[in-house]
Amino acid sequence: MSLFKKIFSSQKKETLDKGLEKTKSSFFSKLGKAVAGKSKVDDDVLDNLEEVLVSSDVGVDTTLKIIKRIEARVSRDKYVGTDELNAILREEIAGLLSETNTTDDIDLQIPKGKKPYVIMVVGVNGVGKTTTIGKLAYRFKNQGLKVVLGAADTFRAAAIDQLQVWADRVDVPIVKQQMGSDPASVAFDTLSSAVTQNADVVIIDTAGRLHNKVNLMNELTKVKRVMQKVVDDTPHEVLLVLDGSTGQNAFEQAKQFTKATEVTALAITKLDGTAKGGVVIGISDQFKIPVKYIGVGEGIEDLQVFNKHEFVDSFFKI
Repeated sequence: MSLFKKIFSSQKKETLDKGLEKTKSSFFSKLGKAVAGKSKVDDDVLDNLEEVLVSSDVGVDTTLKIIKRIEARVSRDKYVGTDELNAILREEIAGLLSETNTTDDIDLQIPKGKKPYVIMVVGVNGVGKTTTIGKLAYRFKNQGLKVVLGAADTFRAAAIDQLQVWADRVDVPIVKQQMGSDPASVAFDTLSSAVTQNADVVIIDTAGRLHNKVNLMNELTKVKRVMQKVVDDTPHEVLLVLDGSTGQNAFEQAKQFTKATEVTALAITKLDGTAKGGVVIGISDQFKIPVKYIGVGEGIEDLQVFNKHEFVDSFFKI
């Protein structure tokens, strides 16, 4: 059976289809113009396709990689019709995502033997970091797991208040201190509390600012070091949250955060309100970090576990 004909959860897939509608409409509109009047893929079509991919926020480097792969197919097959271009693009993009270790998970997975499983969440203010944490807590709790939140973004009082709102909404415990407190101290208290409560999952919010990369690096390093005094191999996951609607700015944020700390997974939010969904492909490829979650709506259920086959299927669904 074709990997694009897998049986997906119908409700999740409908939400994903709807969430990528703006991206898909924009992409196919540009693609249609790129191949207008052409029956086969030639140099002109490839030049136009390159422009389409770059303008869809796939990114220059990833675009060149895709074009190179299509050129190789054209050279090998001698004749490739423009009517075949959608299928070829679909296969090559799925191939690229496979190379970033992006999983085929359909739902949240917690590795066995990691209890509590500790997720440290990083990202600038305004990208949907707190909302992502709240929605993750909701998903984990719905699986019957005990979740504890840690409000270690102590730079802004609003960050602590926002996380408290989500903790109340999802009905999970939160560990917090006053604004201006040492973030590492909050992280330490959160893990200590989680261990005492026999929690399954701990989600730690961290500072959302990039005004000084050295300070950020030092702060995140300290948070990690202090957490390891409680659970020695933490954090098990460092999740970078990026706003998909910012396009190329999300690339820059990814670059800065990957320099400041080891990022192991990505959550890309706000894809439903933008035509810049191609950023998912480019960021995953360029940084070789798997996309783990995508936000495709405002509802509490609309943070989805990223599945590359579902994503590519929705992206190219006509």
